[in-house]
Amino acid sequence: MPSTTVAVGSSIGLHARPAGIIAEAVVAAGVPVTLAVDGGEPVDAGSALMIMTLGAGQGTQVTVSCDDDAVLTQVVELVAADLDA
Repeated sequence: MPSTTVAVGSSIGLHARPAGIIAEAVVAAGVPVTLAVDGGEPVDAGSALMIMTLGAGQGTQVTVSCDDDAVLTQVVELVAADLDA
């Protein structure tokens, strides 16, 4: 599965609001996407709760994996954005 590593852009990390926005986009896309932190197990990016279990703060490197290049790009951009603004 293709993947890209990106730094979390949200000022407080992947807490409820950013996780919800990312999960909503993944569910709407309808394809499997996973997120993982270095040394951690990948989690389903379609679940805000699972995203929050990563404990990813601002600047944490997160690997986004998806077979659909357009969805991969979209989720990478969301993870990198400051979704708290």
